Amino acid sequence: MTGLPFPDLSPEIFTIGGFSLRWYALAYILGLVAGWRIVVALMRRPALWPADRAPMEPARVEDLLTAIILGVILGGRLGYVLFYQPAYFLDHPLDIVKVWHGGMAFHGGFLGVVVAALWFCRRHGIPPLSLADALALATPPGLFLGRIANFINAELWGRPTSLPWGVRFPGEAAQTCPGIPFGQCARHPSQLYEAGLEGLVLMALLLLALRAGWLKAPGRIAGLFVAGYGAARFAVEFVRQADAQFVTPDNPAGNAIQFLGTGLSMGQLLSLPMIALGLWLILRARPAPEGRTA
Repeated sequence: MTGLPFPDLSPEIFTIGGFSLRWYALAYILGLVAGWRIVVALMRRPALWPADRAPMEPARVEDLLTAIILGVILGGRLGYVLFYQPAYFLDHPLDIVKVWHGGMAFHGGFLGVVVAALWFCRRHGIPPLSLADALALATPPGLFLGRIANFINAELWGRPTSLPWGVRFPGEAAQTCPGIPFGQCARHPSQLYEAGLEGLVLMALLLLALRAGWLKAPGRIAGLFVAGYGAARFAVEFVRQADAQFVTPDNPAGNAIQFLGTGLSMGQLLSLPMIALGLWLILRARPAPEGRTA
């Protein structure tokens, strides 16, 4: 038998009466709290920013947090509906609001946060690119925790592998692998790959950019985050199991588009614009003139 056994982990931390606290919910909560505190800390260090002036008062970050939470939930859910299962939800529109059944898309959540942040900036007169930089620095901890929660939930696992660190995830879907006896299928722990790349590696790069003074050039750190996330997600998609709705007998890899005997997954298609946008932001960013913010 190849691979490592899945650890004895429950998706639920505890249950009291009819209430259960799940690891995934805790990851969301801790990620948002961590992001909030990071943004507050950045706003308390005006010397990091253009003209030595933070883009907003620390006390206003709590109002921003409310807008971001709405953006994450609404954008993440609508992104999943539109990008991954539009036909199903067209036939079952009432299921769109059933977020407790699962189904959130990072790319949709990202767009939701962008919309919420732009609205917040316009309402309060805050430089949007500088706020984007702050949010970029605040996001990787949440990504790391979310991917760890995906692993604990035994979901979003990777393709079958014979590598020694492959994991035998539980469940019929995870153990149904062509040419491999049921119960012996080891898969890439792609959730952990993403936790490392999108969380730890990307956070390290952003901190190096922060120390190099990149906050003085509005949009540059945001560009690094967007391009870095897109590149990490694009790479991991090569070993991540495609969503079931894309897998057919003629398309066993589950590519959203196919060409020249290969193809790209939906995650890769959505990541390419992020990489392009991030590189554009990095290249166009310039230090703001003295006395001005951006």
